[in-house]
Amino acid sequence: MILPGFIDVHVHGLEGVDALDGPDAVADISRRLPKFGVTAFCPTTVACSPGALRDMLRSVGDLRGVPSGSSARVLPAHLESNFINPEYRGAQPASCLTLPPRLGLSAVAPSGAKADAEYSGADILAEIDRARASVGIVTLAPELEGALDLIRHLVSHGHRVSLGHSGATLEQARAAIAAGARHATHLFNRMPPLSHRAPGLAGAILTSEEVAAEVICDGVHVHPDMVRMAIAAKGARRMMAITDGVAAAGLPDGASASLGGRRIRVERSAAYLEDGTLAGSIATMDRVLRFLVRDVGLSLNDAAQLTATTPASELGLTDMGRIEQGAFADLVVMDRDFMVKQTYVAGKLVYSTI
Repeated sequence: MILPGFIDVHVHGLEGVDALDGPDAVADISRRLPKFGVTAFCPTTVACSPGALRDMLRSVGDLRGVPSGSSARVLPAHLESNFINPEYRGAQPASCLTLPPRLGLSAVAPSGAKADAEYSGADILAEIDRARASVGIVTLAPELEGALDLIRHLVSHGHRVSLGHSGATLEQARAAIAAGARHATHLFNRMPPLSHRAPGLAGAILTSEEVAAEVICDGVHVHPDMVRMAIAAKGARRMMAITDGVAAAGLPDGASASLGGRRIRVERSAAYLEDGTLAGSIATMDRVLRFLVRDVGLSLNDAAQLTATTPASELGLTDMGRIEQGAFADLVVMDRDFMVKQTYVAGKLVYSTI
């Protein structure tokens, strides 16, 4: 079976490498992804210092666009940013969280962040503005003070704002969508549960035609029936299957890696911090496709839509994510068991088991 190459818009790392591990990390990840059928990806960060963010975005800028060697395409980064709600941070480091800058004033660190932080929201935004072409998606919590102004600023400069790691109410989420947010970070995870009396952020995402949503498809973060429900509500053309893969992805049970400098361990089919906090997925995109077909019950066409076509369309990549005349020959060849046999990037064979 020949499918459009997978596009993962939310992946922190794999096989022991995290996107924040240093100047060679993004290139290393890009070389490792084709074996899993990935032909393009958004290198994804957790909240970090301005210096770490600057180094990572510099790497993305050097690699972005044209594929090199046997590597997946490096797309503009996804920042799971410093501007998230501490109560819904998950594995994000509390010491790195800050409020968005507002009206030129220095941000004040929210409850849970270090009082002696050496940087503010303005410093983080300065790095985003400095490396504008290398920043694709910015995840933030819309209920934070100054968030709506930040959304407008980011959108006006071509960035894609994503709602996530947030306790936003339905009304706060809809205000963010009105301000220009068009993306949702790992639907259902690190946000209040969907309630029939208080739909909250999840309800706003599911009922908004303007917003396309990510969903982690590893069988751990979201139950298959909830994935099926979300697709039924929004349609395959507004849903993106992601790994949310961390550096522990592709490693055996018991193995250790890091996420933004913090130790994580592979246990029970996922990655966890030492305190037991769920810290991302160990899934790869080939496993995501198998989950969508076998567990969620999607057709192969709809599974390809979620793993390639919708991500490409939402990112404005009109020549990727589809098999048609005029599109790049970014392809994955799979056998009957949905195992990757070959991967092509721009028509070049970059991985093969044949």
